Amino acid sequence: MAYQTGLAPRIDVRRAGERFATRIDWLDSKHSFSFGRHRDPANTHHGLLLVNNDDIVRPGSGFETHPHRDMEIVTWVLQGSLVHQDSTGHSGVIYPGLAQRMSAGRGILHSEKNDSWRLDGGEAHTEPVHFVQMWVVPDESDITPGYEQLEIENELLAGGLVPVASGMAKHDGASAIRIKNRYAALHAARLRPGQSVELPDAPYLHLFVPRGDVALEGVGPLGPGDAVRFTGAGGQKVTAVEPAEILVWEMRAAIAR
Repeated sequence: MAYQTGLAPRIDVRRAGERFATRIDWLDSKHSFSFGRHRDPANTHHGLLLVNNDDIVRPGSGFETHPHRDMEIVTWVLQGSLVHQDSTGHSGVIYPGLAQRMSAGRGILHSEKNDSWRLDGGEAHTEPVHFVQMWVVPDESDITPGYEQLEIENELLAGGLVPVASGMAKHDGASAIRIKNRYAALHAARLRPGQSVELPDAPYLHLFVPRGDVALEGVGPLGPGDAVRFTGAGGQKVTAVEPAEILVWEMRAAIAR
């Protein structure tokens, strides 16, 4: 995998309504980058981030078993619950405050469904699951597939940006899932009205607002589904206007085009 660094400073605001959309009977999905049948050669990635999908799946439905290869996949649930099962024997229920990473490596099969009641024989629920799924490239190909999840609800309640998933050495020992790219880290924050956090200072940043309204220093209001792509321009404050949640990818390199 080739990388590039040292691009000119830039702040690129992408509004929610500009995203690609996939809507079928069981899925409402918004794509920040080219995905599936949605192709735009000028919008394939930012930094090391290739996919930022904002998905809502109705109860009893979901993604049937499908393959992945050479990708680090992080799933962040905002509402409801998502059942993960894969070909390495891992299975579990992902819910708000639980971070999850799957390393596809040399190849893995998995499914993701909104049907947690089937695991314990309980009654079916009626709540959709809302989650953001993000893909970054690994440092090397053909690694052994893997899975990890971690409860970080207490860290989120404490406020501030919380490392969720990271391959960076500076996060060794922190409450963060390890991903297989030493140049990338995902942070999350739950913000109360008036509460602020400062974005990392990095060559590449991707800020996504999955819910709530915030104000970005030097830019202005951002609402649900809005994103900002930074190149050499970190350090700004993000302040909540109402209860909000943000996801921030800090990246020290980028995929060479």
